[in-house]
Amino acid sequence: MGKQYNKVQKRRRRKQYFKRRREQIKSNVALKKSSASKSGSAKKAAKKAAKKAAKKTAKKAVKKTAKKAAKKAAKKAAKKVAPEAAPEAAPESKDSPAE
Repeated sequence: MGKQYNKVQKRRRRKQYFKRRREQIKSNVALKKSSASKSGSAKKAAKKAAKKAAKKTAKKAVKKTAKKAAKKAAKKAAKKVAPEAAPEAAPESKDSPAE
């Protein structure tokens, strides 16, 4: 008879445990729902801030690359103009002392 009684006790304890567990889960879910709306807006704000920062860095990077490209183009143009101007100047200097 003792074994049967132990089984009954175990069942009661298990039922009580599951009941406590369900109540705890329900209360946690209710807390999560109420706090989720608050934390959700915080998450959205954080995402927006991250996007803004990313856009700023992207704009800065684009400006830097544009400046670098402009400098390179200016250097190339200067190199092209310099050799063309140098031969023209050189014959003039040769002609002027001879005259």
